[in-house]
Amino acid sequence: MKLVIAIIKPFKLDEVREALSAAGVQGMTVSEVKGFGRQKGQTEIYRGAEYTTNMVPKIKIEVVVDDSLAAQVIETIQQAAHTGSIGDGKIFVADIGQAVRIRTGETNETAL
Repeated sequence: MKLVIAIIKPFKLDEVREALSAAGVQGMTVSEVKGFGRQKGQTEIYRGAEYTTNMVPKIKIEVVVDDSLAAQVIETIQQAAHTGSIGDGKIFVADIGQAVRIRTGETNETAL
């Protein structure tokens, strides 16, 4: 099993969610996060005054999938979240040793 973590622009969430659902992903965790990469923050104007924020709002999506589905999930996220602009985001993949569904006690792939 693989844990796929994607950091994307907030306005791309619906597109990514719909694309993942169409690809067969049955569940995901979504969090509102802040961070920066090469952008180094952003400049905004509030009540006529310009100010710089160090952290940019992003969305973090976490999906655990079977190994056979991981490559498709990564490609799906990449295509759906792509704008071609700086700050499109990143995708990270990690191995998962075990998963347990609390309600039924199912484990690993059947728990997904």
